[in-house]
Amino acid sequence: MDKLTLYIGNKNYSSWSLRPWIAMEATGIPFEEVVVPFDFEAGNPRFREFSPTGRVPVLHHGSVRVWESLSIIEYVAELHPEAGLWPKDRARRAVARSVSMEMLSGFRAIRNACPMNIRRPKGKIALADGVMADVVRIETIFRDLREQSGGPFLFGGFSAADAMFAPVINRFDVYDLVTSSETLSYMAAVKAHPGWVKWEEAARAEPWIVPHDEV
Repeated sequence: MDKLTLYIGNKNYSSWSLRPWIAMEATGIPFEEVVVPFDFEAGNPRFREFSPTGRVPVLHHGSVRVWESLSIIEYVAELHPEAGLWPKDRARRAVARSVSMEMLSGFRAIRNACPMNIRRPKGKIALADGVMADVVRIETIFRDLREQSGGPFLFGGFSAADAMFAPVINRFDVYDLVTSSETLSYMAAVKAHPGWVKWEEAARAEPWIVPHDEV
C-alpha cells in the first residue's frame, strides 16, 4: 500500500492541521508528516505546490489527494477500519458525524476571536459577540456525549469527533473560557493523551511567529 503523507502547517497555530494529524496519531494509523509553515496571514504560496486549494492540511496517498480535515479523517477511516475512528454502532456513528460536521461548519465567533495558539500564556480577552454562545453549545455537546459514553472521550475511546474538537480544547484553555468541572475533566483527558502531548511539544519548539494569530 502507498504510504500516507500529511502536509500540515505550523503546529502552534494550525487548528485544521491538528485534526487529521491527531486522528491518525491517536489511533495508530501510520503516516509521514511534512510541515510547511505559514508566515503570511493568507498562508504560504508554497502550499500550491502540493495542495489544490493552496491550503493545509492535505493528504497524499499515491496519486490520490484529499483536502479538508474531515474529508481526510473519513478517507483514512475507510482505509483503516480497525483504527475505530468512528463508533461501530450506526446511531452513535451518525451522532459522531453530526457533531463533527457541526464543528467543521459552525462556531465562527470563537474561531475568529480566539485563534488556536499552543504557546499562548493563559489569560482572558475581551470577547466578541457570539463567543460565549458557541462555548455553551460546545460544552453541551461535551457533557451530553460523555454522559452517554461514560468517557473519558466523547464516544468512550478517542475518535474522529475528539479530533475535530481538539483545537477547541486549546481555545478553552488559553483564553480561560470555561469553569465547568465536567468540561475541565474532558479537557484534561485530551491534554493527557500521548498524541496531544506529542503535538504540543513540537508546537512549543517551533521558531515561527505569526502576528495575525497572536491575540
